Amino acid sequence: MALLALEFPPISHLIEWPTLFGSGALAVNKVVLLMIVSAVLVFSLYFTAGRRGSLVPSGVQNFAETVVEFVQEGIILQTMGPEGLHFTGFLLTLFSFIFMCNIWGIVPLAQMPVNARMALPAFLAIIVWIVFNFVGIKHQGPGGYFKSMLFPPGVPKALYILVTPIELVSTLIVRPLSLAVRLFANMLAGHLLLVSFAIIATALFKATVVGAALPGALLIALTGFEVLVAVLQAFIFTILAAVYIGGAMHPEH
Repeated sequence: MALLALEFPPISHLIEWPTLFGSGALAVNKVVLLMIVSAVLVFSLYFTAGRRGSLVPSGVQNFAETVVEFVQEGIILQTMGPEGLHFTGFLLTLFSFIFMCNIWGIVPLAQMPVNARMALPAFLAIIVWIVFNFVGIKHQGPGGYFKSMLFPPGVPKALYILVTPIELVSTLIVRPLSLAVRLFANMLAGHLLLVSFAIIATALFKATVVGAALPGALLIALTGFEVLVAVLQAFIFTILAAVYIGGAMHPEH
């Protein structure tokens, strides 16, 4: 009996897409197109829900208000307190956009989470970095912000020689880097896992339908799991952004 040959495409084929139109920095490929569609869908959702303004929400408005309530009560009030509610628009947009970009990984024909490319997670992390540093300087002043960052209270003065550079690197470099890498790595890993099981299931199905049952069932289970991962990664990114902004607003005493 001949061995069944499985041909796994190179990783570069799974994350790189040919240019659809344009060239250079303005080139648009499949990932860029999905990112644009995600932004349009998120805007359309909240624009449509906001236009209705019914006292008894239903349909799109009910769904949108559920997401808003989740972000306010599950993220903002838990990390920033009532003072952070005026960041609802920013954090709501962040959560919704990241989730929409993530969920493309299980959509037929698209099958590519936009955040499995490092560019978008890095861009979002830079935006969060700019926001929480701006908020910190605005609320504490430049001197007060950097003093609370570099010289946290309650630390023995002798330890500042060690703590200060760690806090500097952690706040200015590690925070945005960890935000971007965490989102990118989780979405890329899930994408590669789904592709691997899809290839195995397809190859075994060509040989025997029964042989494809187990990998096919695992593929279905992993697809459901990827929905959970898409929500979870959007939640983690957003709640960490809220924690950083809240910490900049309310320094430790």
